[in-house]
Amino acid sequence: MNLQELKEFVSNFGRVSVAEMKLYLQIEGDTLRPILDGLIQQGMVQKSPTAEECHTCQKCESEEIEFYEWV
Repeated sequence: MNLQELKEFVSNFGRVSVAEMKLYLQIEGDTLRPILDGLIQQGMVQKSPTAEECHTCQKCESEEIEFYEWV
């Protein structure tokens, strides 16, 4: 995974979850989040607000409902 791949993935899809990025880029969440934080500071991506409850409780992992979007 390189930074360009991450940028392209998020910009192509517009809004993606941490779980999707991990799967596509083959990277751990602990490695991914600091990179996303850097992109947030550069104004390239933003963390999407998520609902407190989705009302279809399937016991989702937090990475499945943590979304980022291209700005």
